[in-house]
Amino acid sequence: MRQANEEPGAWSAAKAKAVTLLAIGQTRLELLGNELEVGRLSAMRQLMLALALSFCIGLGVLLTVIGLTLLFWEQRLMVVGLAGALVWALALYFYFALRQGAQKTEPLFNASLAELQEDLRQLKAATRHGRAPD
Repeated sequence: MRQANEEPGAWSAAKAKAVTLLAIGQTRLELLGNELEVGRLSAMRQLMLALALSFCIGLGVLLTVIGLTLLFWEQRLMVVGLAGALVWALALYFYFALRQGAQKTEPLFNASLAELQEDLRQLKAATRHGRAPD
């Protein structure tokens, strides 16, 4: 016997599936939000470190060139020329290192996409399971 407050089977099954789909959607959105926040924090940290490094390197190079120029006053043109060549060589090295690092980055939302692919695989497997074999 069915109680008065019980709903028909098809309607309750549809509601249960809708609730499940909404829960899956909410979980995926939360994961996406977490990935965005982690990516933002990582990018900000890297940017701040890069700016601090650039400032320290620039100031260090400037002070070194001034010191060497004062120390070797008679050869000041050679000291400044060698310092300039060294700075350009380091700039090229950092440029290529930065380019190589940019090519190795992991795709954004990689974990979210993997979870969505797994959800899709499970849904396809569940729908095939319910069908009669061909």
